Amino acid sequence: MSPTFPRKRGAPKRRGRVAIVTTVSGSQELRLRRAGRVIVLDPEDRVLLFRYDEGPPNGRHWCTPGGGLDDGEDYPAGARRELTEETGWTDVPIGPEVYEHVRIMEYADALVRQHERFYLARVETGRRGLGEVAAMHVSDGIAAWHWWALAELDATDELVWPTGLADLIRRLTG
Repeated sequence: MSPTFPRKRGAPKRRGRVAIVTTVSGSQELRLRRAGRVIVLDPEDRVLLFRYDEGPPNGRHWCTPGGGLDDGEDYPAGARRELTEETGWTDVPIGPEVYEHVRIMEYADALVRQHERFYLARVETGRRGLGEVAAMHVSDGIAAWHWWALAELDATDELVWPTGLADLIRRLTG
């Protein structure tokens, strides 16, 4: 199970870094991959999620827009870039960092320790459609997208990353 580092809204950012070394069979140290992600909410507090249909260990799962940072890119810039690439939207401002998480997952045929920072964003149109991103979705392995109501997240048997997303959104919007 991967460790999580939730931070309540309004809590100060940690200035120091916490060193976490994760090992798997054979005591191999996992490569760190940094990722910026965006929790996008519409006016009804539905959240935009993308579905990936991957083999083990990731499996079929839903997650927020986002992905790995480019060399020299900070977390907010990476989250903003990924949101634009995956949605086609250039007019959605990225808000504050609201959550931090470390996940062990497969990327590029290797297990990695992915350090994710999540930012909040809002769109003004309910269930806003995506721009011209179909080709990008194919190349990135995005199989579907959906605006999820919190009650849908509570009731689903689907795997949603991060775990507890509906409760996190309730804390952020309550």
